[in-house]
Amino acid sequence: MKYSFLFVTMAFLLSITNINAQSKSEEMMDKVPYAEIPEDPTTFTSGNLFGRMIDGLGFRYYWATDSLRAMDLDYKISEDSRSCGETLDHLHGLSKFILSVAVSDPSIRDQKDGDVEWETLRKQTLNNFKRASEAVKLLDEEGVSQLKIVFTRGDKVTEYPMWNVINGPVSDAIYHVGQIVAFRRAAGNPMHPGVSVFSGRNRG
Repeated sequence: MKYSFLFVTMAFLLSITNINAQSKSEEMMDKVPYAEIPEDPTTFTSGNLFGRMIDGLGFRYYWATDSLRAMDLDYKISEDSRSCGETLDHLHGLSKFILSVAVSDPSIRDQKDGDVEWETLRKQTLNNFKRASEAVKLLDEEGVSQLKIVFTRGDKVTEYPMWNVINGPVSDAIYHVGQIVAFRRAAGNPMHPGVSVFSGRNRG
């Protein structure tokens, strides 16, 4: 009888542990990066500087896209312009582009995601920025200098240096995040007023 009671008790405790572990796992999956900008690097390296640029982009994107409504996603400034939702699709593509360069895997840009829910698309975009930042921060000066954009069309391969990554997809993404901020303000749903892009924190 004692052994039976002990077995039932242990089984109950294990089930509680599994439930808690599952809850924590689901919570981690739901959590997305860049509600705050990461802590300052302790050293000034090429990789840290480049990574910080991506972090700044991620932070801006996080708050520019926080609590967007369906009507915000549909907003466009004119009939022939790109909507907010279409701009966010483009930003997702840019996040894959930046990640593909950071990890030297051009195939990432060509991976098809199909139709996904907006919240899923947002998580993917933020996590792409995070992965790219983490990857470049591991590189020394020589490693960063070797980053390049690679385009392959049939047998033709065209390469561009990392400078084009900065003035190309990274700067383009920052530009489009600014558009999202303007779109949502015009749609009557402005970004949280406590967000400080200078400090990388939400003071509200």
